[in-house]
Amino acid sequence: MADQIEAVDFALAAYREEGVWAVAELAHDLIDDVDTLSHALRRFPGDGGAVGLVAVDEDFFIIVRVAGATTRVLLSDITAADEWELASSAVDFLGLPQPEDEDDQVPAGDLDLLGDLGMRAMDMGVLLDDVDLYPDEMLSDIARRLGFGELFDDAIGLTSA
Repeated sequence: MADQIEAVDFALAAYREEGVWAVAELAHDLIDDVDTLSHALRRFPGDGGAVGLVAVDEDFFIIVRVAGATTRVLLSDITAADEWELASSAVDFLGLPQPEDEDDQVPAGDLDLLGDLGMRAMDMGVLLDDVDLYPDEMLSDIARRLGFGELFDDAIGLTSA
């Protein structure tokens, strides 16, 4: 399990308070699985709940959005569930069968979980289809569309071109 925690590229919580975005780093021991992550996100204030953005091993990302008692999840690549506990817990949370075909790298979950914040399902699908982008680049694009791109890039050490 320690190897899995070390493989986390970053884990951030983003939330809006009085219309202003804030980004906070999440301790890596808070992201073992979807339940632990959603519990950690609930402690953040926010007009529309909090959004957790986790990238692992430059391989996949997971977005978890909590608002009240509701938890919504998007996993960028369902085949990551074969190797990673966090991805496997996302597949379980979504009630999906574990992937059997390694070649079927498709997203799983709620493509519209950020729709009301500015990232519609269709745009999310197009972004996830871009095989040339790394998870941090995809999440940076999502953060820009939602309005906290600079905060996100600063938090993970990406420099804007």
